[in-house]
Formats: sequence, C-alpha cells, structure tokens
Amino acid sequence: MNKKDVVQALEKIAVYLEIKGENPFKISAYRKAAQALENDDRSLAQIDDPSELKGIGKGTAQVIKELMETGESGLLKALAEEIPESLLALLKVPGLGAKKIGKLYQQLGIVDLDGLKRACLEGRVRGLEGFGPKTEEKLLKAVENLSVRPERLPIAYMLPLAETIEIALSEIQAIERFSRAGSLRRLNETLKDLDYVIATAEPEAVTAAIKERLAVRSITGAGSTKMSIVLDDEYGVAVDFRFVSQEAYATALHHFTGSKEHNVEMRRLAKSRGEKISEYGVEREDGALLTFSSEADFFRHFGLAYIPPEIREGGEEVEQAKAAEAFRLIEVGDIKADLHMHTTWSDGAYTIEEMAEAAIRKGYEYIVITDHSQSLRVAGGLTAKRLREQREAIDRLNEKYHGTLKIFAGVEMDILPDGRLDYEDDVLAELDFVIAAIHSAFSQDVQTIMKRLYRAMENPYVRLIAHPTGRIIGGRPGYPVDMDDLIEKARETGTALELNANPNRLDLAAEWLKKCGKRGVKIAINTDAHSLAMLDDMPTGVAMARKGWVQPDGVLNAMSLSEFEAFLKRPKKGVIDSL
Repeated sequence: MNKKDVVQALEKIAVYLEIKGENPFKISAYRKAAQALENDDRSLAQIDDPSELKGIGKGTAQVIKELMETGESGLLKALAEEIPESLLALLKVPGLGAKKIGKLYQQLGIVDLDGLKRACLEGRVRGLEGFGPKTEEKLLKAVENLSVRPERLPIAYMLPLAETIEIALSEIQAIERFSRAGSLRRLNETLKDLDYVIATAEPEAVTAAIKERLAVRSITGAGSTKMSIVLDDEYGVAVDFRFVSQEAYATALHHFTGSKEHNVEMRRLAKSRGEKISEYGVEREDGALLTFSSEADFFRHFGLAYIPPEIREGGEEVEQAKAAEAFRLIEVGDIKADLHMHTTWSDGAYTIEEMAEAAIRKGYEYIVITDHSQSLRVAGGLTAKRLREQREAIDRLNEKYHGTLKIFAGVEMDILPDGRLDYEDDVLAELDFVIAAIHSAFSQDVQTIMKRLYRAMENPYVRLIAHPTGRIIGGRPGYPVDMDDLIEKARETGTALELNANPNRLDLAAEWLKKCGKRGVKIAINTDAHSLAMLDDMPTGVAMARKGWVQPDGVLNAMSLSEFEAFLKRPKKGVIDSL
C-alpha cells in the first residue's frame, strides 16, 4: 500500500462511520488522521510511528500500522460487511453526503439508487429532518440522470475494460494475432462500444475461450466471422470480435479501424486505380484478390505513407500520405521526461526519490517535480518556505543521480480567481520550471478566465499552462476558454500549453493540438502523476498528441536534457524587458 491508499482507507472508514451515525468525534478522528498523513512529506516507509504525527491518535495509528503491514484493515472490513456497499454509490448523487445517506439508510432502509428513487416517488424522503419537498424533487431528478446510460462513455472508463479484454485474448492459444480497432484504436475521447480484429483459424475455440475468460452478461451474436457480447460491467458495454484469416488480417484491421469518412476516401482512391477495397483484401480488375502482411504494405500498395490509426478520420490524411515518405508524428520513444509530477510534499502518493526511480526505469533523462502551490490547501500546497526546502531536497538527490537523471525544481502554481499568481516573482525566480493552472472559480465568464490566463502567460517565469480547459471528459466541461486566443497568446509569449495525459482529461483536445502545431506553439505531454501508476498514462497522452498531428519538435519533453537546459536559459518571447 502507498500513502494515498492508506489515506483513502481512512477516509472510507470515516464515511462508513458517518453512515452508521457514530460519534462525530470518532468520525473526525479518522478524517484528521487522513489529513495528517496526507500533509506529511514522507512516504509510508519513512514513517516509523504514525502516532507521532499531529492529528493521529493511538487508535487511528493502530489502523494505519495494520494497513501498512498487511494491506488490510479489520475495522474497514467489518464496516464493509455491516454497511451495504451499494450505499457508497449514493455519494455520486449531488446533494448527498455520508450524514444524509445515513439518515436514508437508518430511517427509510434505503440501500441503493433504486430504493432512493422509489422513496422519492412515494414522497417518503421529504419527511426526514434536513430534507423536504424541494430536496426530494432534486434527488429524484439527480437519480434519474444517473440511471440513464450515456450513449457514449469516456475513454477513461473504456481503457481498463480494453486492457482486461486484451489480457484474456493474449492467453488464448487459438488466436494468432489481435488488435484494437474502431474508435478505441483511433483514440476518440468517448466511445460507444469496443472492437477487436482477431486472426484465427479456429473461431469456435476463440469464442469458447472468450466466454470462459471474460465477465459476459449476454452474447448477442456468435458465428465463424464475428462474436458480439455485452460485458457484465456497470454500463453493459458491447464488444465486437471480428474473426479473419491471417492473410486478411491487415486489410480487415484497416477496414474496422478507420472512420466512415476515411474508408470512403480510401475506396475512392482504389476505384481510381480500377480496384476495390474490402475487409478481405484488395480486388483487382482481373478479379485477383490481393492481401498484405501489414497495414504498412497495404498503404504502400496505393503509393501512400503509412497512416497512423489515430488520424484516420477522413480529413486530410490520405492527401498528405500521397506526398509524404512517412508521417513523423510523436512516438512514445521520443519522450525524454515528464514535466508535471506530484509527490508526498503535496498530494502525491510517493516521495521525490520514488518518483525519480520510476522515471529512471522508464529511461527518462530528466523530470520536473511540480507540487501544488500554497493556496491549494486541500492538496497540501507548498508555502515559499517549504518550496525552498523542497529545492534543497532535490539538490541532494541530484548529487545522488548525477549522470543518470536530472531532477528540476518546479511548481504547479494556482492562478487565483482575481488573476494574481500564487507566488511573487522573487519566489518563482528561484525555480527551474513554473507551471500555472486554474483550479478554482470555473463559473467565471470567458473574459475573466482569459484575463487570468493572459496574466499568467505574460509572467516571465511561467513556462507552461497546465490542463488549459480544466475539462473532465464525461464529467465537466471545464471553464470557458477562447482557445484560438489562448493559442495566439501562447505564441506571442513563448508559453507552452500542456496536453495532460490523464485519460480523464486529455486536455488539450486534438483539434487544438493541431492548431498549436500550425502556429508554432510548443506543447508538453505530461501525466500530472500523483502516483507511480499514473506515470503509465504517458502512452495515452502520446496517442492523443498523434491524433492532433503533433511532431516531436513541437514537444518540450521530447527535448534532450541539454536542449531542455538551453531552453530554460532562454528568456521567454515578449517578456525579455521585464526580466
């Protein structure tokens, strides 16, 4: 267990206790313990006795020790057995906290969303203390909204399902090759379903093995060329498996990957040559069917450079491929660093050293530590004093890793609601790399938001704007931004914009990344990692960059260490006089 896991366990205990209606002081003790642990700069391994931390008593310290030693908590397990797990789903309902859920559970016997909906329809909720007719009406509307399955689901939800499917497929001996296809392979932000192309000579054996290895709610079709299932997950995601021969694999993969518009363009090109494209191959005028060993060979047959899956959307990719020997879009192997990482100094789960070791394992040349700034108290933001102390810790680690990895001292600094930055310039001047970001007052109008962003970009020390729209895919639209103006301001000031690789964000979207490239605005592909696992989001971020036609020379963290150091020494455009 890492520290974040322990903090979450303590918070879950507090929620369970509140649902039970336990003593408020007992509930508060677990929340204070979680906060004390969160605010400590050390990792779990470095904390010998949790009870020595202010805010952690003997009882909560014992629970923490048990979690550290065994990865489990007897108290949490007992509470989970006593309180229905389905009650936690009610926390998703706007306006419901653990205390109110406790009343619904204890007084009305409500244990899930369906029960809450029935109670609202029957008018039983309004009679509870602290509720009332208006609250009941709002709860009913919120429950109905939650009960409707979205037509398309966020990619952050679909990716773990895809990974589970791929683990299962990799274990099936009858499968010769397989690949993602459809909108998942093109990395669309939202997806309706999942598609796979499978090369096999034994479709019946593959069908049987899929039934055994995956949690299947229903089978909607099964035959020699296709199997369609509905997964037994929260939303009942549909998955299509296309079975093809090894010879037809490349053309089938192309056929089931490209958008409708892309495939129309390719068929038009084939027709101009007297040929026809199908999922089985390319048919010539004489009736011969051509097959290919790879998609690259398929494109080469038409005199095209290989078109990466992410850009097969029916735009300009086919025309561009006629003129290009190869598309030189960013690849994972081009990434030399991660420039946005959080540690135990703020709200991260691991120490600077642990994040550095993980970066070394990934083959990075350098990283930037960017914990939160002082105004973001909920995330343990750093005061100027603690920021300087962190710099000293980074300097010591740089002595240790000399020649292996360079750690730069940075910060993710809040752009405050009134437009001020969270530190004065004399503090920022001491740092290697400053990120500015909006974390509050999302409801401001576009003019106010833009003034905040402009002020940050005009600062001589701000090198990057993080997650520029603040969106969560499928969760929130973010704050209002005039993206064209933002990109132009970034160009004028030499400020880079972030592509946040977290699958929940993927902020910036592909259309804006493409405009950044055309206007010469640098981007940084960062994971915004708060844990070691989140560092693995980098390939998803790179795939989104490819969807936005981003090339390596447009990416800050594709620079070598020496190039990045030279970049940091150069003053920003348009702000030289203010230095």
